[in-house]
Formats: sequence, C-alpha cells, structure tokens
Amino acid sequence: MKYIPNILTIIRFLLIPFIIYFLMIENFIAAIIILALSGITDILDGTIARKYNFITDFGKLIDPLADKATQVATLVVLVLKNIIPFWILAIVIIKEFVMVAGASFLYGKELVVYSRWYGKLSTVLFYVAIFSSMIISQFSLPYTFDLYLYYIAICVTIFSLAMYFKSFWVNGLFKKDPSQKK
Repeated sequence: MKYIPNILTIIRFLLIPFIIYFLMIENFIAAIIILALSGITDILDGTIARKYNFITDFGKLIDPLADKATQVATLVVLVLKNIIPFWILAIVIIKEFVMVAGASFLYGKELVVYSRWYGKLSTVLFYVAIFSSMIISQFSLPYTFDLYLYYIAICVTIFSLAMYFKSFWVNGLFKKDPSQKK
C-alpha cells in the first residue's frame, strides 16, 4: 500500500511515449486523453501520499521528475510539429536546468527544496497552454490564444524562479562564509 503513489508516478513515466506517439501522428484527442490521465495520476499520487503519510525519498525525487519529463517531452513535440515556437521550449529547459542545478547544490548541503504555490501555478498554466495548443491544432482553429497562455505561464515561471532565488538569499544560502579568507 505504501508504494501506491510511487507506482502512479512510474505510470506517468510510462505514459510519456504514448503522448509523444499520438502527438507525432497528430491524434491530438488521444494525446489530450493520455495527458489528462497522466495529470490525474499526478493528483492521485500526491493526495494519497499526503493523506496516508506514504511520502518516500524516492517519491520526493521522482514525482517532480515525472512532471518535468512529461512537460518537456510534450513541448519538444509541439516545437517539432511547428505548433509552438522554439523559444518557449528553450525558456522551460533553461528554467528546469537552473532549478535542477539549484536543487543539487542544496542537496549537497542537506537542504530540501519544496514546491511552492507559484511553481505549481506555473506548471498548471503550461499544461493549460499545452492543452489549448492541442485543441487548436486538432480542430484547425484560427486562434492563437494559446500563445498568450504560454506568455502568462512564462511570466509566472520567471516569477517563480525569482522567488526561489529570493528564498535562498533570505535564508543565507548565497552568502559567503565569513570564516573563509579571500
């Protein structure tokens, strides 16, 4: 029972190739359904882990990785299919690289980075934009409102990155050790 959240997270990894496949063949409805299923497993694993205290170190590491792998894989295909511009993917990859580097730095100091509401909001906004892009593409709609959703998601992403850096600064993680000589 304790490993149900981790099993749900692993299922999310297993769904990624199916999302990619259906996006590549432009069956956006199937991709939307599988991506929604992935999102449901994400909500379930977090809810179960917190409610029944099934939180594990493996889950803390692998859950956010599943989220990011799903998001980046989906964005890569949307770029390859010329549905969204490359710079959107580039910003997401740079942000994720900075976050992973920062988390690795903090892990070395035996500190843990917890997700905050603005990080979760950023993820949700990206998924809303991704779903919008797929719907627009599926039905060949003449709208580009999905790009505005990406703009909002990117603004929240940049805000979230700034807030994480601010948190590190306030907690003294970037301050020099006064005992070290120049």
